[in-house]
Amino acid sequence: MAVQRISRAFKDVSLSFDMHPITKDIPVLKNADAIKRAIRNLIQTVPSERFFNPYLGSEVKASLFEFVDIGTATILEEQITIAISNHEPRVENVDVDVTPRANDNAFEIKVTFKIIGQDIPPQQFNYILEATR
Repeated sequence: MAVQRISRAFKDVSLSFDMHPITKDIPVLKNADAIKRAIRNLIQTVPSERFFNPYLGSEVKASLFEFVDIGTATILEEQITIAISNHEPRVENVDVDVTPRANDNAFEIKVTFKIIGQDIPPQQFNYILEATR
């Protein structure tokens, strides 16, 4: 019989470093929000950018200067899915949908996933990925 993995609470520091208005502490992201931020950071990290873990990240930034079309969107979907499956063990059933926005020279990324061991509905977040020069 397979062992069922039970997740505990996840916490992460908010990278905005804005002070909480009452406690004057750095805000803390919890559970689904912490995982969403970790996935977004993983997607935007270039391999070899982090010391002591040169394989962490995805090749998404290299594809942003290509054409904004369905072909590039398909490549981005594959790269994001591989990065999440290789480096984020807290999630399963990952579904990535990339929609090209040619007028804005950007891609709309929609990531849907289930957190392992928690009885909550699948989580989803959207963001715009664009080339910065």
